[in-house]
Amino acid sequence: MDILQYLLDNHDQTFYLIGGISLIIELTILGFGGPLLFFGLAAFITGALSGFAVISGWEAEIFTLGISTAIIAALLWKPLKNFQNSGGGSDSSSDMIGLQVPAAAEITHTQGKIRYSGIDWNARLHKDLSVSSINADEMCTIVAVEGTLMLVKPL
Repeated sequence: MDILQYLLDNHDQTFYLIGGISLIIELTILGFGGPLLFFGLAAFITGALSGFAVISGWEAEIFTLGISTAIIAALLWKPLKNFQNSGGGSDSSSDMIGLQVPAAAEITHTQGKIRYSGIDWNARLHKDLSVSSINADEMCTIVAVEGTLMLVKPL
């Protein structure tokens, strides 16, 4: 039997295939944040509804796919964005964490610089500290790294 004819005769299998391909593309190429996630989930739902004979006919199935995609997007958009924006916190894998370095300029909760290996690095006080600043040339300890920003605390 021809594959195309099989998919035309078995609508539920067609929607499962479309959903699977959509999710594979979403997870491997788009990085779990695009519209193919919603479309793929809706394709699986449409395939299940078609398989259980709740809906039949291409028109009803395509309409269900569109409505399901819109509903899933409306329900999951904000939680997915919150999940993506939650980040992982400070990097605890850096070999700079724990180093004691001098402040190259005054360090506050909003700005500052440390000196390490002949380079001035942007630094801020760690958010949990009650001190308001570290003066220039005072020693401090790197407690976290966020990109190229060093979060420090006084000795």
